[in-house]
Amino acid sequence: MGWICALPIEMAVAVGMLDERHDSLPQNPHDHNNYTLGRLGPHNVAIACLPAGVTGVTSAARVASQMRLTFTGLRFGLMVGIGGGVPSEENDIRLGDVVVSQPAGTSGGVIQYDFGKTVQEGQFERTGSLNRPPDVLLNAVANLKARHLVDEPALARYVADLGSKHPRLRMASTYPGVEHDQLFQVDYDHPVGKASCIDCDIDRVVRRADREEQSPVVHYGLIASGNQVMRDGQTRERLRRLMNVLCFEMEAAGLMDDFPCLVVRGICDYADSHKNKQWQAYAAATAAAYAKELLNIIPSSQVVSTRQIGEMASKTGE
Repeated sequence: MGWICALPIEMAVAVGMLDERHDSLPQNPHDHNNYTLGRLGPHNVAIACLPAGVTGVTSAARVASQMRLTFTGLRFGLMVGIGGGVPSEENDIRLGDVVVSQPAGTSGGVIQYDFGKTVQEGQFERTGSLNRPPDVLLNAVANLKARHLVDEPALARYVADLGSKHPRLRMASTYPGVEHDQLFQVDYDHPVGKASCIDCDIDRVVRRADREEQSPVVHYGLIASGNQVMRDGQTRERLRRLMNVLCFEMEAAGLMDDFPCLVVRGICDYADSHKNKQWQAYAAATAAAYAKELLNIIPSSQVVSTRQIGEMASKTGE
């Protein structure tokens, strides 16, 4: 199974979730990725990170393509990391929550929102659609959703264990605090030149009911993917109304058609101008913890019976 991250902190927490680490293996000469190999539950996992400072759809596609050169038996992948949340009255998304891509309507779960054409009156019309994840992953998602209706999710425990097993990752396993989770009104921009929100107008914070527990909530739905960072509240809200997305990120659109995968994003900001990095480590950990919980319920026999990614691609091209 291939696990792709965009940032070093995302790769660090992914490695921290492994049950066992393996020695490196010879690579295809055309594969320039750098891997950490290991076992998660019954599955062998190859973890790769995008090149430092080089994010986006194209970079993710290149990493996935090279991964397939070395690991020719891959059946599916995971894209795990952080993203910008899209809160609404229907979806009470908070920092540290997890958003998982799930097909809806004509979408396979990921929408490339910057790929399309402008039509009359300046409206943007998306052209084309991206593939959905393979059934083995969607079946596991359905199973895990049902389990979470009955039993306490293991996600929070995995996050806590991360810090105890790996002291250098203790920051990633520590909830930053509800007092640092501020959602500002969509038309209120962050003051130019200010590094934090300490000088932001507290009266422009959206009032939300307190949660009974601090444990991350998992949300399922559409994820918007594009080559630019979303950092404007009004644009976020407009695209939410247009596409009903729960999260913005920058890599998944480069993967879905040639690297069948599920996208898992920990929410580190609200895709507006009030971005900061305070929640990144914790959000990366909650996303990795969900991925671990999901993989632990997938029997190895189901993976073996799933077509290899190369076979899927050739079948699609027929």
